[in-house]
Amino acid sequence: MAALAYRAAKVLRDTPADFSGFQAGAGTRTPGQILAHLCDLFDWALSQARGSETWQDTQPGTWSSDTQRFFDALHAFDEYLASGAPLHLPADQMFQGAVADGLTHVGQIAILRRLAAAPVRPENYAVARIAVGNTGADQPAPVAEY
Repeated sequence: MAALAYRAAKVLRDTPADFSGFQAGAGTRTPGQILAHLCDLFDWALSQARGSETWQDTQPGTWSSDTQRFFDALHAFDEYLASGAPLHLPADQMFQGAVADGLTHVGQIAILRRLAAAPVRPENYAVARIAVGNTGADQPAPVAEY
């Protein structure tokens, strides 16, 4: 979860003011819609882990509020996983579902940033200072961007 938080923090911070509504083409999701979906994914993952699976399809809020909501949801899911509480759905199913989908959508936002002329610098993530349990927006500075 910390690796996802690190990568997400990089693409969610310092976006242009109008980025949330950027439309890459007809019928594509905006970054704001993708971010709202990311929030929903980790609310859903936590509900699966707790054994009370619910899906909520929310509309985008502000970029700032949805960014905070995403990190809150990711942190709550991470804390539940680390708590030792029983998982009511096998971990591999949650990871192949919500977690893998989350990584995909973070990548989509990165691509949309490039299309919106606000690219994120590439980085060697293998040497990033990613720490287990650090699932908030406040992430360490990159070690090896290029």
